[in-house]
Amino acid sequence: MSNEQLEELRAQLDEVNDQLFDLITKRAELAQEVGRVKAAQGINRFDPVRERKMLNDLAAKNQGPFQTSTVQHIFKEIFKASLELQEDDHSKLMLVSRKKKQEDTIVDVKGEKIGDGEQRIIAGPCSVESEEQVDQVAEVLKKQGIKLMRGGAFKPRTSPYDFQGLGEEGLRILKKASEKHGLAVISEIVTPHDIEKAVEYLDVIQIGARNMQNFELLKAAGRVNKPILLKRGLSATLAEFINAAEYIASQGNDNIILCERGIRTYETATRNTLDISAVPILKQETHLPVLVDVTHSTGRRDLLLPAAKAALAIGADGVMTEVHPDPAVALSDSAQQMDFPQFDEFLTKLTESGLYKKGQVTAK
Repeated sequence: MSNEQLEELRAQLDEVNDQLFDLITKRAELAQEVGRVKAAQGINRFDPVRERKMLNDLAAKNQGPFQTSTVQHIFKEIFKASLELQEDDHSKLMLVSRKKKQEDTIVDVKGEKIGDGEQRIIAGPCSVESEEQVDQVAEVLKKQGIKLMRGGAFKPRTSPYDFQGLGEEGLRILKKASEKHGLAVISEIVTPHDIEKAVEYLDVIQIGARNMQNFELLKAAGRVNKPILLKRGLSATLAEFINAAEYIASQGNDNIILCERGIRTYETATRNTLDISAVPILKQETHLPVLVDVTHSTGRRDLLLPAAKAALAIGADGVMTEVHPDPAVALSDSAQQMDFPQFDEFLTKLTESGLYKKGQVTAK
């Protein structure tokens, strides 16, 4: 075949492509109109009987060269796109979707603006154990210029015999430390009836990994005027994670911070497997700020620094980690918490890497 013949065939293909494009566009416009008519009449947009009839008609007409299964696959994709087009009007888009809102959401937590482009550290003990313990941690954080403190008051644990947290007393301890040291405090609740307590004591309400699909809790969190930190479930896909955030937003609260904390895989070298690629995907798919919990994702002190570097380098809005006055005697997760000298070294090396700008150290 000569070059002239090849170019002629390519030209014909280009012409057919243009015709197909025009026809697909016309079909899309007709599908939109069908959707509007169905909406006006209160009819479901998806009609499986109608779709099956169209696929059967196409199969009956097919004489090659495509296999009938190929023809049906192509048209099923067209049908699917047409259905999405009918439903993809402004009111139907997910509230947390980047398509719905182009600009980044910035969550204001006591003057700390999560998602404003400045990367932050959130730190504190795994569990609130005593007023003295929390006060010591809060003092260290304040001296390091860190203004966001985490601490577990309600602790959903794998074993019912493990320390379950101090409950409301833990929330009171966090509140007292917050007022004394000027910090914003973050803690988890596990049931909808604890929402009112959380609003009273906390600056950010955390919904943990084990409760990511506790839909009643998500809806209750969506009905309060308080920032929500939502952690990814142990085995949740990103689509499930985003839909969990949508449960909160659908109730009126769009002050949502997402947190990647590792997912369960077959690997046993770490507590979980940090899905670092989740950060840019969540940033692309949603307008919400994204944190990375390097402590729960790794479960190892020796991996906290490289994991934090990776999180900040890939664009996370902040890193969560755990620090304790004496991890060896911690009531939960002692192997993954840093003591104060280790935490100071962690921040120093993170700053030296150029990935983190250390806060202003207060006078001793």
